[in-house]
Amino acid sequence: MSLTVSDLTVARGGAPVLEGVSFTLPDGAALVLRGPNGSGKTTLLRTIAGLQMPLEGTIEGAEDRIAYAGHLDGLKPTLTVAENLSFWASVFGAHDGIDAAVEAFNLKGLTTRAAGALSAGQKRRLGLARLLVTSMPVWVLDEPTVSLDQSSVALFADAVRAHLAGGGLALIATHIDLGLEGEVLDVTPFRARPRIDPVFEMDLS
Repeated sequence: MSLTVSDLTVARGGAPVLEGVSFTLPDGAALVLRGPNGSGKTTLLRTIAGLQMPLEGTIEGAEDRIAYAGHLDGLKPTLTVAENLSFWASVFGAHDGIDAAVEAFNLKGLTTRAAGALSAGQKRRLGLARLLVTSMPVWVLDEPTVSLDQSSVALFADAVRAHLAGGGLALIATHIDLGLEGEVLDVTPFRARPRIDPVFEMDLS
Protein backbone atom coordinates (compact mmCIF):
# COMPACT_ATOMS: atom_id res chain seq x y z
CA MET A 1 0.00 0.00 0.00
CA SER A 2 1.44 3.38 -1.00
CA LEU A 3 1.45 6.63 0.96
CA THR A 4 -0.52 9.31 -0.86
CA VAL A 5 -0.65 12.98 0.14
CA SER A 6 -3.15 15.14 -1.74
CA ASP A 7 -3.44 18.96 -1.68
CA LEU A 8 -2.19 19.11 1.90
CA THR A 9 -2.08 22.38 3.82
CA VAL A 10 -0.23 22.28 7.14
CA ALA A 11 0.04 24.90 9.86
CA ARG A 12 2.42 25.96 12.62
CA GLY A 13 0.88 27.89 15.50
CA GLY A 14 -2.38 28.09 13.57
CA ALA A 15 -0.77 29.81 10.57
CA PRO A 16 -0.44 27.90 7.27
CA VAL A 17 3.19 27.23 6.32
CA LEU A 18 2.81 24.86 3.36
CA GLU A 19 -0.12 24.39 1.02
CA GLY A 20 -0.98 22.22 -1.95
CA VAL A 21 1.56 19.51 -1.12
CA SER A 22 0.86 16.36 -3.15
CA PHE A 23 2.90 13.21 -3.76
CA THR A 24 2.57 9.43 -3.88
CA LEU A 25 5.25 7.24 -2.35
CA PRO A 26 4.98 3.55 -3.29
CA ASP A 27 6.20 0.74 -1.10
CA GLY A 28 9.91 0.16 -1.51
CA ALA A 29 10.61 3.83 -2.28
CA ALA A 30 12.16 6.80 -0.48
CA LEU A 31 11.33 10.48 -0.72
CA VAL A 32 13.78 13.09 0.59
CA LEU A 33 12.41 16.46 1.66
CA ARG A 34 14.58 19.51 1.13
CA GLY A 35 14.18 23.16 1.97
CA PRO A 36 15.73 25.86 4.17
CA ASN A 37 15.33 25.87 7.94
CA GLY A 38 11.89 27.08 8.92
CA SER A 39 10.36 26.19 5.57
CA GLY A 40 7.86 23.72 7.08
CA LYS A 41 9.51 20.32 6.68
CA THR A 42 9.05 19.36 10.33
CA THR A 43 5.44 20.56 10.33
CA LEU A 44 4.74 18.51 7.21
CA LEU A 45 6.30 15.37 8.69
CA ARG A 46 4.46 15.75 12.01
CA THR A 47 1.19 16.14 10.15
CA ILE A 48 1.78 13.06 8.01
CA ALA A 49 2.76 11.12 11.14
CA GLY A 50 -0.59 12.01 12.71
CA LEU A 51 0.83 14.24 15.45
CA GLN A 52 -1.24 17.21 14.29
CA MET A 53 -4.17 17.75 11.98
CA PRO A 54 -3.87 19.25 8.49
CA LEU A 55 -5.85 22.37 7.65
CA GLU A 56 -6.78 20.95 4.25
CA GLY A 57 -6.12 17.89 2.12
CA THR A 58 -5.86 14.17 2.74
CA ILE A 59 -3.29 11.57 3.75
CA GLU A 60 -3.95 8.00 2.68
CA GLY A 61 -2.01 4.86 3.56
CA ALA A 62 -0.48 6.14 6.80
CA GLU A 63 -2.96 4.77 9.32
CA ASP A 64 -1.28 2.57 11.95
CA ARG A 65 1.70 2.05 9.63
CA ILE A 66 4.07 4.84 10.69
CA ALA A 67 7.17 4.91 12.86
CA TYR A 68 8.20 8.53 13.44
CA ALA A 69 11.66 9.74 14.50
CA GLY A 70 11.90 13.45 15.22
CA HIS A 71 14.51 15.72 16.77
CA LEU A 72 14.25 13.98 20.15
CA ASP A 73 15.63 10.47 20.51
CA GLY A 74 12.60 9.14 22.41
CA LEU A 75 14.66 7.25 25.00
CA LYS A 76 14.08 6.41 28.64
CA PRO A 77 17.38 7.46 30.25
CA THR A 78 17.21 5.09 33.24
CA LEU A 79 16.67 2.02 31.04
CA THR A 80 19.54 0.22 29.36
CA VAL A 81 19.97 0.08 25.60
CA ALA A 82 18.43 -3.40 25.50
CA GLU A 83 15.58 -2.38 27.80
CA ASN A 84 14.77 0.64 25.65
CA LEU A 85 14.54 -1.54 22.55
CA SER A 86 12.42 -4.11 24.40
CA PHE A 87 10.11 -1.35 25.58
CA TRP A 88 9.55 -0.01 22.08
CA ALA A 89 9.10 -3.51 20.70
CA SER A 90 6.34 -4.10 23.26
CA VAL A 91 4.68 -0.76 22.47
CA PHE A 92 4.36 -1.76 18.81
CA GLY A 93 3.50 -5.38 19.53
CA ALA A 94 6.72 -6.68 17.97
CA HIS A 95 8.40 -9.75 19.41
CA ASP A 96 11.68 -9.91 17.55
CA GLY A 97 14.17 -7.72 15.75
CA ILE A 98 16.05 -6.47 18.82
CA ASP A 99 19.25 -8.38 18.04
CA ALA A 100 19.09 -7.18 14.42
CA ALA A 101 18.61 -3.57 15.57
CA VAL A 102 21.61 -3.83 17.93
CA GLU A 103 23.73 -5.23 15.10
CA ALA A 104 22.54 -2.74 12.48
CA PHE A 105 23.44 0.31 14.59
CA ASN A 106 26.61 -1.05 16.21
CA LEU A 107 25.19 -1.14 19.74
CA LYS A 108 26.41 -4.61 20.73
CA GLY A 109 28.89 -3.39 23.34
CA LEU A 110 26.36 -0.98 24.85
CA THR A 111 23.32 -3.16 25.54
CA THR A 112 23.71 -3.05 29.34
CA ARG A 113 24.52 0.66 29.53
CA ALA A 114 21.84 3.13 30.65
CA ALA A 115 20.64 5.30 27.80
CA GLY A 116 21.26 8.41 29.89
CA ALA A 117 24.98 7.56 30.03
CA LEU A 118 25.38 7.37 26.24
CA SER A 119 27.06 10.00 24.10
CA ALA A 120 24.94 12.14 21.78
CA GLY A 121 25.84 9.98 18.79
CA GLN A 122 25.12 6.75 20.66
CA LYS A 123 21.75 8.08 21.77
CA ARG A 124 20.90 8.96 18.21
CA ARG A 125 21.88 5.48 17.01
CA LEU A 126 19.70 3.92 19.70
CA GLY A 127 16.84 6.24 18.79
CA LEU A 128 17.08 5.15 15.16
CA ALA A 129 17.45 1.48 16.12
CA ARG A 130 13.93 1.78 17.55
CA LEU A 131 12.68 1.91 13.97
CA LEU A 132 13.80 -1.66 13.38
CA VAL A 133 11.81 -3.09 16.30
CA THR A 134 8.52 -1.40 15.45
CA SER A 135 7.72 -3.53 12.38
CA MET A 136 6.14 -0.42 10.88
CA PRO A 137 6.41 -0.21 7.08
CA VAL A 138 6.39 3.61 6.87
CA TRP A 139 9.35 5.52 8.32
CA VAL A 140 8.88 9.28 8.73
CA LEU A 141 12.23 10.80 9.73
CA ASP A 142 13.13 14.38 10.60
CA GLU A 143 16.87 15.12 10.28
CA PRO A 144 17.78 11.59 11.42
CA THR A 145 21.54 12.00 11.04
CA VAL A 146 21.97 14.79 13.61
CA SER A 147 24.87 13.92 15.99
CA LEU A 148 26.00 11.00 13.80
CA ASP A 149 29.56 10.67 12.53
CA GLN A 150 30.29 9.52 9.00
CA SER A 151 30.42 5.81 9.84
CA SER A 152 27.13 6.00 11.72
CA VAL A 153 25.48 7.84 8.83
CA ALA A 154 26.54 4.91 6.63
CA LEU A 155 24.93 2.47 9.10
CA PHE A 156 21.72 4.47 8.96
CA ALA A 157 21.72 4.59 5.16
CA ASP A 158 22.24 0.80 5.07
CA ALA A 159 19.29 0.33 7.45
CA VAL A 160 17.07 2.45 5.20
CA ARG A 161 18.13 0.49 2.11
CA ALA A 162 17.30 -2.78 3.85
CA HIS A 163 13.93 -1.38 4.91
CA LEU A 164 13.13 -0.35 1.34
CA ALA A 165 14.32 -3.70 -0.04
CA GLY A 166 11.81 -5.38 2.28
CA GLY A 167 8.97 -3.34 0.81
CA GLY A 168 8.95 -0.52 3.35
CA LEU A 169 8.99 3.15 2.48
CA ALA A 170 10.74 6.17 3.94
CA LEU A 171 9.99 9.89 4.02
CA ILE A 172 13.11 11.74 5.19
CA ALA A 173 13.90 15.41 5.80
CA THR A 174 17.67 15.83 5.57
CA HIS A 175 20.27 18.25 4.27
CA ILE A 176 22.86 15.60 3.51
CA ASP A 177 23.20 13.11 0.68
CA LEU A 178 22.51 9.63 2.03
CA GLY A 179 23.26 7.95 -1.26
CA LEU A 180 19.73 6.56 -1.48
CA GLU A 181 17.88 5.96 -4.69
CA GLY A 182 14.70 7.99 -4.59
CA GLU A 183 12.96 11.23 -5.40
CA VAL A 184 13.70 14.63 -3.86
CA LEU A 185 10.91 17.06 -3.01
CA ASP A 186 11.80 20.70 -2.35
CA VAL A 187 9.06 22.16 -0.16
CA THR A 188 9.95 25.77 -1.01
CA PRO A 189 7.42 26.10 -3.89
CA PHE A 190 4.66 25.01 -1.49
CA ARG A 191 5.11 27.86 0.98
CA ALA A 192 1.69 29.15 1.96
CA ARG A 193 0.56 32.56 0.80
CA PRO A 194 -0.49 35.01 3.53
CA ARG A 195 -4.16 34.69 4.33
CA ILE A 196 -6.33 37.57 5.51
CA ASP A 197 -9.19 36.75 7.82
CA PRO A 198 -12.26 38.43 6.26
CA VAL A 199 -13.43 39.39 9.74
CA PHE A 200 -10.50 41.79 10.01
CA GLU A 201 -10.65 43.20 6.50
CA MET A 202 -11.43 46.90 6.43
CA ASP A 203 -13.25 48.85 3.77
CA LEU A 204 -10.95 51.78 3.09
CA SER A 205 -12.88 53.16 0.14
